[in-house]
Amino acid sequence: TSDPKSGLIAYPAGGHMPCVRVWDVDGGQVAEVQSHKYGVSCVAFSTNSCYIVSVGYQHDMTVSVWDWRKGSIIASNKVSSRVFAVSFSQDSSYFVTAGNRHVKFWYLDASKERRVNSTVPLIGRSGLLGDHKNSVFSGVACGRGLMASSTYCITSSGLLCLFNSSRQLEAWVNLKTPSASCLVVGTNFIFCGCADGIIRVFSPSNLQYITTLHRPHRLGVDLTQSVKHGSLLPASPGVQYPDTLALTFDPTARHLTCVYNDHSVYVWDVKDVRNVRKLYSALYHSSCVWSVEVYPELSDVSQAVLPPSSFFTCSSDNTIRLWHADPPTGHGNLYSNDLLRILYVGENMQHLQADGEAAGADGKAGIRVLAISPDGQHLAAGDRCGNLRIFGLDFLDELVKIEAHDAEVLCLEFSPPSTGVRLLASASRDRLIHVFNLEKNYGLVQTLNDHSASITAVKFTGSESPEVRMVSCGADKSIYFQTAEQTAEGLSFSRSHHVVEKTTLYDMDLDSSRTHVTIACQDRNVRVYNVETGKLKKCLKGSSSDDGALLKVQMDPSGSFFATSCSDKNIAIFDYESGECVATLFGHSEIVTCMRFSQDCRHLITVAGDGCVFVWRLDSQMTSTMRRRWGLRLKAAPETCSHKQRETFITVPSSQIHQQQQQEEEEEEPELRTPARLDSAPDAQLLQTNGKLPMWFRKLVSLMFTVKLNICIVQLSQNTCSVHRSVCG
Repeated sequence: TSDPKSGLIAYPAGGHMPCVRVWDVDGGQVAEVQSHKYGVSCVAFSTNSCYIVSVGYQHDMTVSVWDWRKGSIIASNKVSSRVFAVSFSQDSSYFVTAGNRHVKFWYLDASKERRVNSTVPLIGRSGLLGDHKNSVFSGVACGRGLMASSTYCITSSGLLCLFNSSRQLEAWVNLKTPSASCLVVGTNFIFCGCADGIIRVFSPSNLQYITTLHRPHRLGVDLTQSVKHGSLLPASPGVQYPDTLALTFDPTARHLTCVYNDHSVYVWDVKDVRNVRKLYSALYHSSCVWSVEVYPELSDVSQAVLPPSSFFTCSSDNTIRLWHADPPTGHGNLYSNDLLRILYVGENMQHLQADGEAAGADGKAGIRVLAISPDGQHLAAGDRCGNLRIFGLDFLDELVKIEAHDAEVLCLEFSPPSTGVRLLASASRDRLIHVFNLEKNYGLVQTLNDHSASITAVKFTGSESPEVRMVSCGADKSIYFQTAEQTAEGLSFSRSHHVVEKTTLYDMDLDSSRTHVTIACQDRNVRVYNVETGKLKKCLKGSSSDDGALLKVQMDPSGSFFATSCSDKNIAIFDYESGECVATLFGHSEIVTCMRFSQDCRHLITVAGDGCVFVWRLDSQMTSTMRRRWGLRLKAAPETCSHKQRETFITVPSSQIHQQQQQEEEEEEPELRTPARLDSAPDAQLLQTNGKLPMWFRKLVSLMFTVKLNICIVQLSQNTCSVHRSVCG
């Protein structure tokens, strides 16, 4: 709900510790109250902007009125029915709640008289429903202007009801629709939101019908057709539209904002209700969003088929959507400013779009995971039935379909160009990893069955080592390090290391050098392993709270920070070297299912089970740090390819060489183990020398006169020496 006078917005925040938050439209959060245990079903500002009323979920059954500036509840009471809507009267003396066989009037003036210095019982009187006592009232709105003493309700069966000042049901009218869910009242009009995208307009004085507004987009809309026609597509027989879910009206600008059940938003100009004009619209996913993938930055810009800052998302609504983090102006899309394309996958799309929640409830519908090839030409998508589809990004046409797995595909990964091979790995809940060859039209190369439970992540390392390596982790608490060998039959992966942890492993990502893998663990820690040796390097705290499990981890392109998501629905960003938490993000009402940093290091994109896609703007200092480190790494990359190591040599007496060699032979390197406690994990530190001379230094005497480049001769005393080294990459 919004307050036009103060420019404030109040909304119910679900998830862990549900509360009502008040935000300034020009700034941040200004107030917060937690008075409900299970969730907040509806919230409303008083007309004078002094109070906010909130109603809890059906298990909470509490209605509370609080002074949002002081953060204190002034009156509260219990309700015996499920409440769907609430509305304040024009003079703020009372408000009305509506729900399942429930219409009740709550009086603030009478409650104030009984107030001492604490919360007092809220006084309420039930509406006289007459013959409609068994109806479900889905919406309520108090009258305005000359009809300020009246109250209007709408039933889920499609009746518009009028209550007089004595709380009696005085009149009603049939909306001629299968169902209705919402209404909003102005001084001259009543707007009723109905099924199939219908919004009917009535007169507040006598409930006389006036007109019906334009419908929104058709279900299964093709955005490219909107560009050709240049206007909203006309209605045709058999076409379905999304149901109207919520309405709000700005009486000053005469703008009507509508939210539909496919999560789309429209703003209509209703200055002339018989000639309504669309001002704004946006289309979103209608169900759980499972994955997000950012389009890569290519060295040859001319080879890119999509604009920069593009990214894909997939959902249980069986759609793959192409977005733009920085929408270009004038791209000709009439339905959305930031949505570029919608790719419909599967059949019965109108049903899935009309009821996205039902689509994901059967456990089969929907696209589960996405991956984009490094050359930016192909998009791989795995669905919840185990099918693997390959799309060409030029036209988003389906090139290959493979019935790969017996259960939903959980992860996909293309091999990076540095490996010298073009492979695609898919892993599933059926405990199998399939490796496909892009050069042979995604023909199957090998199937790996090492895991004994669902596989949660798989990655190709792509380090400087000539071997092609692959790392996978899963719910069996195992990490498998695979190394590829070229055989007579072709490329074959075999196990090189196997690590078993004491906790479930939910997600995995590689650092910028692709030599270390970071794993999100159920115990809220992030463990970092060396890909070549399989040994634990360090263990970092991955959550800002002590509740829940760590579900996702994502490194930024430069390797400076990593982001994590926890089952408490919050997101945290940590410094990769120090393990310090630098930011905490919240806003999703369900668990975060995937995260990606943008290629320009300016945004973090998150998707969740609430069907929302959030694009977070990162702090400018974080962006500067990532770009600086990433730029240094990219500049060093060509030299890394041509030189394995670049060092600066010095000379010292040969007696010290033999002495250092003897010390190194007597000492053994201790084995790293998973710490039992987080505080026992090794601290992340900068590279330091250990006082011993490196291996190359022992051979210096024989090579001293043959080395011609990168030699610095330092005059040293008999007992002192210093070592200088510069490492590339």
